[in-house]
Parts: sequence; C-alpha cells; structure tokens
Amino acid sequence: MNKTFPMARTVLAVALAALAMSSGCMVGPDYQPPKIPAPPAWSGPTNSSTNASTRLTDSAVDMARWWTKFQDPKLTELVNAALRTNLDVRLAEALLREARAARGRDAGGLWPSLTLSGSATRTGTVNGAKVGTPDALQAGARAAWTLDFFGATRRQLESDDAAIQAACENVYGAQVTLVSEVALDYIQVRSAQEQIAIARTNLETEMHTAEVTRRKGGAGFVSGLDEANADAQVATTASTIPPLETTIQQNIFALSILLDRAPADLLEDLSKPGAVPLTPPEVPVGLPSDLLRRRPDIRAAEANLHQAAALIGVAVADFYPQFSLTGNLNYQSSLARDLFAGGNGIYSGGPSVSWPIFSGGSTISNLRLQKAATEAAYITYQKTVLAALSDVESYLVAFAKDWDHRKALSDAVVNNRRAVYLSQQLYQAGTEEFLTLLDAERSLLGSETALAQSKQAIASDLVNIYRALGGGWEDRTD
Repeated sequence: MNKTFPMARTVLAVALAALAMSSGCMVGPDYQPPKIPAPPAWSGPTNSSTNASTRLTDSAVDMARWWTKFQDPKLTELVNAALRTNLDVRLAEALLREARAARGRDAGGLWPSLTLSGSATRTGTVNGAKVGTPDALQAGARAAWTLDFFGATRRQLESDDAAIQAACENVYGAQVTLVSEVALDYIQVRSAQEQIAIARTNLETEMHTAEVTRRKGGAGFVSGLDEANADAQVATTASTIPPLETTIQQNIFALSILLDRAPADLLEDLSKPGAVPLTPPEVPVGLPSDLLRRRPDIRAAEANLHQAAALIGVAVADFYPQFSLTGNLNYQSSLARDLFAGGNGIYSGGPSVSWPIFSGGSTISNLRLQKAATEAAYITYQKTVLAALSDVESYLVAFAKDWDHRKALSDAVVNNRRAVYLSQQLYQAGTEEFLTLLDAERSLLGSETALAQSKQAIASDLVNIYRALGGGWEDRTD
C-alpha cells in the first residue's frame, strides 16, 4: 500500500499541515457587541400610582407566563392552545430550521469532498465491423479540498450562527406577539359583554321610566314631548347593543384564527358572558438594562448586526489567494476482471492556487456592500432599542393615568346612581321634571359604559406593558 499510493500520503500530510496553519487565521473584523447605554430607571410611574390596585415595581422581571397572573382560566387555556398551533409561530420555527440547515450546508466547506465515477461504453460501426476496443470500462475517484487559509468559510459559519440566533429570537418574538394578541382580543370580548350587560340593565330602567311617563301622559300630567323623549332614550340605549355584539363576534373570529381554527369555532364557548380579567396586585417591570437583554426584537437586531459584520470577513477573504488540494485516481480496462489491476490505474494530485487579480471592481464593491449592510444593521439596532424603551415608557404612563381615570369614573358612577334614584323618586311624586330624570339616566349609562371601557383600557395597558418588556415565551436556550 505504501508503494502504491505515495501521492496519497503526500496529499494527506500537506492537508493536515495546511489545516493546522489555517485554524487561527481569519481576515475581517472580529465582532464586538454594541454598547448602547440604557437609562438607570424608567421615567414613567413606578411605585407612585396611589390610586391603582396594581403596583408597578422595578424589582426583577419574571414573566415567562405572565398571562396566568390575570387568574382567568379561559385566557390561560386560549394562550396555551395558541402557542401550540399558531401559524406565525410555526412559520418562525420553520425558518429557524432553515437557518440551521443552511449552517450545516456551509459547514461542509471545511471538509474535503470525494466524488466517485464510473462508466461502461461499447464502440462499433453500423455494419457490425469491429473498430478499436469493443468495450471500455472506467472507474475513478476525485478528492478536492479548498483550504480555509484566510477564514472565509469560518466567517460564513460565524454569520450563519448569528442568523440562527436571529431566527431563534424571531420565534420568541412571534410568541410574545401572539400571547399579547390573544389577551387583547379576549379582553375586548369580555369588555363588550360587560358593556352589553350595562346597556341592558339601563334599558330596563329606561323602559320602566317610559312606562311611568306614558301613564302620566294618559292622566294629563306630562306632555307628549316627555313621552317622545322617554321612548327616544329607550331606542338610543337599545341601539348601542348591536355594535357591541359585532365587536364580540369579530374578536372571537380573530381569536379562532390565532389558534389556527375556523373563524366560528369559538363562538359557542366565548359567547357566554365573562368578566374582564383581573389585574394582578403587583407588576415587576425591572430596569431598562434588563430590557436590552430580554426583548426578542432587540436580541434579533443584534444578531443581524453580528451576521452582517461576519460577512465583511467573507468579502475581505476574496482579496486573498485560494489554496486547494486535489487528487484523482482512475482505472480503465476493456475487461471487468482486469479493471482494478495495478497497470490500469493512474493517479494524479497536488496543491493548486488561484488568486483573483482583476474582477472589474466587483470584489471591492462587495466589500463596500457588506460594510454598508453592517452600518445599516447597526442603525436598525439603535432604532429598535429606542423604540423598545419608548414602548415601555408610554405604556407605563398610560397604565398609571388610566387608573386615575378609572378612580374618577368610579366616583361618577356612584353619584350618578344616586342621582337616578332620587330623580325617579321625585319624578314619580310629581315634584321633579322629566328632563332631570332623563339627564340623570343618560349620565349613568355614560359613566357606567366609560367605567367598563376604563377596565378594558387598564387590562390592555398591562398586556402591552408585558409585551413591551418582552414577556411571553418559555424554554429559552441562551
């Protein structure tokens, strides 16, 4: 064997030496994580909303399953089902598998390739006369190895690893978005159901008032104008119910789609009235610096920056020579039994080098392209960080102010209910005009509806805070 394949030993020795030499050499810049200072604390209210039953604190964030803190079993059931079946999450997972497969494909460039070939041909003339060799059998093997002297392949793999990281973050980001959308749609459904209940309760009161007014009109104590106003108020209140029913059905349809189900699949289940989810007593929002480490879109933007920076090294390597090792072994014979006889084999092999001297400016343009792409990725990262900080600040302020709004509305509802009760008593006794009672009933309906909407706003603000903080996934693998 040693006498038969001296070239093979030489090629192997050269390859191993070249691999050892090239293992530490990579052209292009080494990636450095960006340093963007985060504010020391949130400027939005934390620990300061004295009217809120939910306190925002800057303690450590733990919100992998934040939706369970609303203590609503139906919401938890919907979120868990959506995480299993949602198409956007499944698409993101498919793209992650694609990124991993691309990395495996590119990793093959670090290893030699081996190609086997073979053929069998027969030669003759049309009239049957024999010409040359009647049969020709050929078998061969070709080995080639492009040595990664300047790290082009390793930089490509570095870029692929960053692309995998970005794809992972996109999966987490899809989960964050999905959970928040499920919660917001569910809150809309429950809020609309509560507003319908309020409208129907007020409608019963107004219908009673209208009946009293008709009796008074029949007795000549009030004018037809009062009767018309009473009936108009009944019709106006009744008119608010169909749009709310539309809102309920549309949001149930949206929830069904998020769960990858037919639009009407959840109608029967969710059409039964339920309460707006309760807000938890305390929400830890952490510090701004925590946001940079946790929010998936920020982490994905940084991974995209790393990916672009690594491709600069790939572009730089194009300016350097490319070294390869090749080896060929071929056997040829007219008889199958003699094909692999020693005299029928020919081998060749050795190192080769190629160096692009002129490419019409494409090489330098490619380098400029990758540098510009890296700059663009850095700018995108900066914008993503600023947008994330702004999201959290905005929702913190909205949450605190909506609590103040709710407190004022709660006081208004209490006073309006008392005003309606007193107005009804005085109107039935004949000591108060109908318009006073009508105004009181209108004010009560308006304040109760606004209070229900305020509950929805507070719950939605909290969902948006959780989303802005990057909560909503499990099984993170850093």
